Amino acid sequence: MTLHLPLPTLMARAHAVKTATVGHRVYLRGLIEFSNRCRKNCYYCGIRHGNRTIGRYELTDEEVLQAVDFAWRNRYGSIVLQSGERQSAHFTARITRLLQQIKRHTQGQIGITLSCGEQSYDVYRQWFEAGAHRYLLRIETSSPALYAKIHPCNPTHDFNTRLAALHHLKTIGYLTGTGVMIGLPFQTIDDLANDLLFFQQMNIDMVGMGPYIAHRDTPLYRYHTLLPPPAQRLELALKMVAALRLLMPHINIAAATALQTLHPTGREQAIRAGANVFMPNLTPMKYRHNYRLYDNKPCLNDAPNHCHDCIATRIRCAGEEIGYGEWGDRTNC
Repeated sequence: MTLHLPLPTLMARAHAVKTATVGHRVYLRGLIEFSNRCRKNCYYCGIRHGNRTIGRYELTDEEVLQAVDFAWRNRYGSIVLQSGERQSAHFTARITRLLQQIKRHTQGQIGITLSCGEQSYDVYRQWFEAGAHRYLLRIETSSPALYAKIHPCNPTHDFNTRLAALHHLKTIGYLTGTGVMIGLPFQTIDDLANDLLFFQQMNIDMVGMGPYIAHRDTPLYRYHTLLPPPAQRLELALKMVAALRLLMPHINIAAATALQTLHPTGREQAIRAGANVFMPNLTPMKYRHNYRLYDNKPCLNDAPNHCHDCIATRIRCAGEEIGYGEWGDRTNC
């Protein structure tokens, strides 16, 4: 299994494959965390419904459009609308309205990814028809047994429901993304190897995966002393990125922000390991401290202009170039 190869060897092979298949471009997806309200109580997540230590918020339509406008003016190819998981007619209608407004505002030029959790087939179809063409729904682990350990045992947190939602997205026609946490308590190398095979078997179009970092206000935090040290988790995450690039040469892979929590150049290292997507945070700064999925999340105090300049520098330092104005969709499916 490639995960057992030395990291420099694996990264070099993966970077060569990336260069040959998707080139030197890195695509920007401007991240707008428009609400931290969530109906779920996942044991690892800082915005879980049961966490009473954070302030709940929701951006106005105007605030969302201002962030979209920044992305459009700075020639980001795409934006990501991300929130906690909710299911209601009001929430569905609001996302539909925002999608239509964004398409009008940008003259259809900017690509839109949604990351709003599990929804019904009909809701996914409605959002697709309103203008979303990518959807990110992280499975977090492809192991049903491990999934059960990191989620409450109730119908709201059912592995098969999550899996069915991914199949709905594929059927409707979304470019479908998912991802996993790396270095979880109770997780094995076999689990991670099976995660990679899961991406391949599902023919996933894009993956966002990064190291598990504990949040002190979550039930899973009680196991934080059992976690591998940061350097080991970083190495394992980079190996996963590289192995996935070798397994699926044309896939889009995000350089996860969590990597930067473990090492100042974590995201650049992911680019060298085969990642080709960066997600600059465009959420208004006054809200960011309440969208901490994990502790020590970076870039909470970086204004969008500063973040944009910083990321451009990071990408150049990694020897790559930004694909300005390009959606960067996976082309070989």
